[in-house]
Amino acid sequence: MKWLILMHVLGASVWVGGHLVLSIGFLPRALRTKDVSIITGFERGFEPIGIPALLTQIITGLWMASIYIPPTHWFSLVTTHHQYLWIKIGLVLGTLGLAVHARFFIIPKLTNQNLPSMAFHIVMVTVLAVALLLTGLSFRYTYL
Repeated sequence: MKWLILMHVLGASVWVGGHLVLSIGFLPRALRTKDVSIITGFERGFEPIGIPALLTQIITGLWMASIYIPPTHWFSLVTTHHQYLWIKIGLVLGTLGLAVHARFFIIPKLTNQNLPSMAFHIVMVTVLAVALLLTGLSFRYTYL
């Protein structure tokens, strides 16, 4: 179990940290200078480690959830833990939806004109990443 938590936290560190760096460090400069290469350069460097980190979080998260709550009981909202599980699933689905939309519909055609749309996606994925982190901490510390 400890290695699952370690892998999950490492994945979260990369995913959340990378998006905070993108949102706070790179995005304001890209918007100010209207230079899309700042975003595309970051994405090219981050994607090879960010996507595996997200997948690691999803796999280890589902694995840990199945340890805490038997999968046959996942469709219940009877306890706080069940509610946290569904909040996390909703946040992950929102993240995946935004990421897929950005990857296939915005990034390939990224220009100065649609940079604000990309900025919205970046900020929303960052907000969802932080919300996932906070929900995960809540899930974990509710057991203490």
